[in-house]
Amino acid sequence: MTEVLKLEFCKIEVYFNYLVVIVDEGQTINMQKSQNLIKVAKSLFPKKPFVYITNRINSYAVDPSVYKPASQIENLAGFCVVSSNFMAKTSAEIERLFMQKPFAICDTMKEALEWKKTILGEN
Repeated sequence: MTEVLKLEFCKIEVYFNYLVVIVDEGQTINMQKSQNLIKVAKSLFPKKPFVYITNRINSYAVDPSVYKPASQIENLAGFCVVSSNFMAKTSAEIERLFMQKPFAICDTMKEALEWKKTILGEN
């Protein structure tokens, strides 16, 4: 890990070619919060392809409309939701419909990192 960033609603772990975002309990990811995450991602990875991993260890809501602007990040190679919680995975299945990039739902971070390798051609 290269660094950890803390926003008012989440923690972002920054790695060489991916981010792991852990949103705080009870938050709602709306357009404003999404724009903050997009700005961070673009500043960290201005041109290099990267994967966004959300580790859903806490319960929170996502406004699906946030996926349209996120899909427009040219170098975003993929988006992954990590959760073993049935409800979180069900929500992610709906969210997947709004994302125009490769989208995975994994039970563990290990699975997510394997998927990331595939998406970024590291295998």
